Amino acid sequence: MKCKIKQVRLGLLLGLAAVIFIGGCVSKLNDTQTTGVRKDSKTMAALKAATPIIAIKEYEKMLFGKMTADYVGNENCLKGCHVHDKLALDFKSSTMGDQLKQSSSGMMIVDCESCHGPASELMASIVGLKVEVASDKIAIVKAHRENLLDYETLPAGAKSLICLKCHTANSTFNLHNWNGSSHAANDVTCSNCHPIHAGADLIVEPRAISTLCLGCHVTNAAQFSLPSRHPVKEGRMYCTDCHDAHGTSNANNLREMTQRETCGRCHTEKTGPFLYEHADNMEQCSTCHSPHGSINNNLLKQPVTFLCKQCHAHHMNTTATNPNQLGTSSMSYTRCTDCHSMIHGTDTPGTNANPTIGGSFTR
Repeated sequence: MKCKIKQVRLGLLLGLAAVIFIGGCVSKLNDTQTTGVRKDSKTMAALKAATPIIAIKEYEKMLFGKMTADYVGNENCLKGCHVHDKLALDFKSSTMGDQLKQSSSGMMIVDCESCHGPASELMASIVGLKVEVASDKIAIVKAHRENLLDYETLPAGAKSLICLKCHTANSTFNLHNWNGSSHAANDVTCSNCHPIHAGADLIVEPRAISTLCLGCHVTNAAQFSLPSRHPVKEGRMYCTDCHDAHGTSNANNLREMTQRETCGRCHTEKTGPFLYEHADNMEQCSTCHSPHGSINNNLLKQPVTFLCKQCHAHHMNTTATNPNQLGTSSMSYTRCTDCHSMIHGTDTPGTNANPTIGGSFTR
């Protein structure tokens, strides 16, 4: 009897130990999951937090450079520094570098210090230092950051303002909407798209535009790989055909006021005006079409029948002449465009004479 009691007690103890062990594991797992959720919550909260808008005047203060320094000219900036030779050659052959020639006032229009700030104190701080010596190289880099504009620490708005000082007034680019654009709001700067020192041509080539835009807009890049798509990756059209990267007053930086006008730049036969139009759908092409790409034909958001049924759920296919008999007819699941071929609009009345049915967009 005593042996049985001992066995029962031992069993209970082992069972209790197992429960404690499993409970501890579950608790630890829950703590880990909770910690992960908390971290994700903190991250999301940080992303959703309001960021104060800095006034342009505050950005302008960042671009003065050292008020005690003076301008020394390009020759002094480039003298004895072979690291800058390639940059100087590319810059001189660029559109801006072409303006290095002296103007009628005897002053250069654009030079190194136009963007980097006055350099006299920098020159004084690096006298005797050599790039070939490791310790001197570190000192030279430090002197540049302390005496010139430090581009690595400048906020995006200030970087863009360096370019806008000249380009808002003296260039043909459409830049008057830049400060209110979605790119500027997301801290995209001019130099993210225009490589100032990379070569002679500062304007992005048309065939490079798609690669440049899709490097950030990865969702659209995936859509351009779907079976039905606009031929952007094929180089037959470009993102800038529809959007103005520098900003517009229109939604999604569209070049025209409405989607209809923007799409109508190419699809003129769909814009009308028509005597019989497809209600309000004519103003928003994206009601039916996915503008970048789709798995359905003609960039449709859904297959034809299911797309049309979203609005015309009770449409019947019948030859009945009595309107009261329409409810007994079966619904049609063939392609709507087999009959309604002029779905965007037409000037010709339909073939169906029944006024309750209309026969719209059939010819």
